Amino acid sequence: MVDLRGRDFLKLLDYTTEEIEYLLHVSMKLKEFKRNGQRHDYLKGKQVALIFEKDSTRTRCAFEVAAKDLGMGVTYLGPTGSQMGKKETIADTARVLASMYEGIEYRGFGQDIVQSLADYSKVPVWNGLTDQFHPTQMLADIMTVMEEFGSVKGKKLVFCGDARNNVANSLMVICSKLGMHFACCSPKELVPEEELVKTCQEICKETGGTINFYEDIMEGTKDADCLYTDVWLSMGEDPSLWEKRINLLKPYQVNKTVLDNCKKNAIFLHCLPSFHNTGTTIGKEIFEKYGISEMEVTDEVFESSQSRVFEEAENRLHTIKAVMLETLR
Repeated sequence: MVDLRGRDFLKLLDYTTEEIEYLLHVSMKLKEFKRNGQRHDYLKGKQVALIFEKDSTRTRCAFEVAAKDLGMGVTYLGPTGSQMGKKETIADTARVLASMYEGIEYRGFGQDIVQSLADYSKVPVWNGLTDQFHPTQMLADIMTVMEEFGSVKGKKLVFCGDARNNVANSLMVICSKLGMHFACCSPKELVPEEELVKTCQEICKETGGTINFYEDIMEGTKDADCLYTDVWLSMGEDPSLWEKRINLLKPYQVNKTVLDNCKKNAIFLHCLPSFHNTGTTIGKEIFEKYGISEMEVTDEVFESSQSRVFEEAENRLHTIKAVMLETLR
């Protein structure tokens, strides 16, 4: 029997394979309840605080709707909504919020910040994104793979692009935990930190997963079941890096040729937002400055029948709901 009551959800390295699989199972059930209009306000009367030092669409909406579906009240604290780290220490903020709320979500910068919140909080703390890890996104990603293929063990997931970021780090972790084959297509200077790679390789020895790195995108994506990419410049990075990053990562763009190199039934995933056309302010600026209208993925792939990006986005709701439910029961 898996019991996650009172647990923090900071990174997937803290969770066993069995616990991750359990959360995915609960997510599936909660999605079924939502689709069938079945009430599941199991946490009625509880309150949660959402701390967002970085803006978000999917993470904020998923946490708010999930909390309300579970019967909880929600307080959103945006980038200017609290004094944490400015006039008040992280430790003091954690203790104040824990006296008023049953759970605290944090989305922001260093992993040390969410860890400090957890260290000083007497209630569960959930990581909505840090510079190092993005665990709630991973549950949604793998749930989407499960819905497509059933079992995920032995499936090959390939990440293309800047593999030092929170998404690539977390994908490597969850693939290792679930016995999947994780491949990374990126320049040598943009691979995950060696220590994390070694940790995941040790996990793979127990689960049967593998980790491989490729500079050649066609070699790395051969026979992939899932093709994954992310924006080339993460939130908070200096915009002056765009030109260098574009030149470095152009060979790792996910296009039709790359997708066709995967298995015929392969799916495309992206955590969103995505620069697949010039329909955004940043997309227009990049086109005007550098003459590139599609970045990490082409519009053809993004809008293709193999794309599961919007199913993946919806699954943020169900997986986040599962995390809150199981840690607050």
